[in-house]
Amino acid sequence: MKLSNNLKTVLIAVMSTLLTLVGVKAYNKYVAKDVEFKTAESKSQDGMVSFTNFPAGKPGDFTYAAETSAPSVVHIKSIITRQYSRRSGSIFDYFFGFEDEAPRQQRQESSGSGVIISEDGYIVTNNHVIEGTSNLEVITYNKKSYTAKVIGSDPSTDIAVIKIEEKNLPAITFGNSDEVRIGEWVLAVGNPFNLESTVTAGIISAIGRNINILGRNQRGNPFSREQNQNAISPIESFIQTDAAVNPGNSGGALVNLQGHLIGINTAIASPNGSYAGYAFAVPSGIVKKVSADIIKYGDVQRGYVGIEPIELNSKNAREFDVKLDEGIYVNNVPENGAAKAAGIKKGDVIVKADGVEMRSEAKFRELIGRKRPGEKVVLTINRNGSVKDYTVTLRNNSGGEELVKKDPEASTAFGKMGMVLEDLSSDDLKRYNIRNGVKIKDIKETGLLSTNTNFEKGFIITSVGNQQVKSSKEVKEIINKAYENGEEGVLICGFYPGGGRGCDGIPIR
Repeated sequence: MKLSNNLKTVLIAVMSTLLTLVGVKAYNKYVAKDVEFKTAESKSQDGMVSFTNFPAGKPGDFTYAAETSAPSVVHIKSIITRQYSRRSGSIFDYFFGFEDEAPRQQRQESSGSGVIISEDGYIVTNNHVIEGTSNLEVITYNKKSYTAKVIGSDPSTDIAVIKIEEKNLPAITFGNSDEVRIGEWVLAVGNPFNLESTVTAGIISAIGRNINILGRNQRGNPFSREQNQNAISPIESFIQTDAAVNPGNSGGALVNLQGHLIGINTAIASPNGSYAGYAFAVPSGIVKKVSADIIKYGDVQRGYVGIEPIELNSKNAREFDVKLDEGIYVNNVPENGAAKAAGIKKGDVIVKADGVEMRSEAKFRELIGRKRPGEKVVLTINRNGSVKDYTVTLRNNSGGEELVKKDPEASTAFGKMGMVLEDLSSDDLKRYNIRNGVKIKDIKETGLLSTNTNFEKGFIITSVGNQQVKSSKEVKEIINKAYENGEEGVLICGFYPGGGRGCDGIPIR
């Protein structure tokens, strides 16, 4: 029996549709992965854009994006155990005769969100969600509970990676944050106010937003110029959205209508601490690079151009006496930097980086922040009206082009305290009229000593726990041994030269 022409056309259309769906499913299964990340097909250099033939909701219908992304978002509960002295936890409470009072412990519980980025248990969240924690509980979408360990964190982007021991988890698919457009519909997925698996909708309100929240330490003070020129240098190029984000959403997913991750929800701008219409997410391009570095290298591998960049506008362009009012003005070029070696000079204006127009310092820092030492970036420079490309080989913060090896001490209990010690000389002991002691030479802004106590540089440690210390080696050994013995913290006693004596309990977990 012969088929009619209309029936033939219908059958051909049906078969074509089925073959297309099978092909897309097979391709998605075998798409190339980076550190077990699931990424959508891409034409861009970093390997991330959205599939155009994936199902997607229309404005007002977000069911597909919600159903696709929600299983990848977890609830994180953290417990922070702090040892404190007497009433306020201040070292000054022990002055003038209170040294012998035993330290007390205080448990604080907080919650946030995280996103599963690999099937074998790696989860990305915010650094501020897990910072200082002594215990992490992860609750998945299907209500299973796990104990998680911290793999590493990067305060300069507020990104951290934790891990649970499980297989075949629903890892999220990374989208391309470079392709987000203002006005595009997005969903924020997280656990606000301990309400598990909550989805809110909104649009992209702005991109490349710098709100100056990462350039401060835990006490709210700006990082020093020296710190900002090193690894602590913040990278803020947030995606701004009006999707409702509240406390507990931190570390959760910002996804497009395909359900692809385009950002990690990080901050809100609010007069009262709750949602007021402005929320900010770290772009997925930065999230992917930072988390991949932490998993592969144990630390973030950041490439540095070696310039002091200033975003141009009509006002400062007149001050710098340049004819452009858009671009990145090169205000300084250190002698041992990558830019100097490539021929870039003070007064140059960067108009493009790898072909991308540079209109904001935030976007410039974001693009460079995705690269590692030894990688190259092509900067298009306008020098007195003449435009030329310069190829810059990025360097690490020590001036070399090699990847930076993680300090093996950084993962120890002592290393996490962020304490830089200096042994005292015999002359020092005589001057202070003491028999033993070790000086705190410096305190790293991201260490437990900075975030949990009131210690300052210059403090002389005379005992740790119930043991007197004569060297920095002894301090390290006592603290690491206390950690191995399961202790939550140690009591450090000493004095400030010219001041009173005191003690304070320091958490080591």
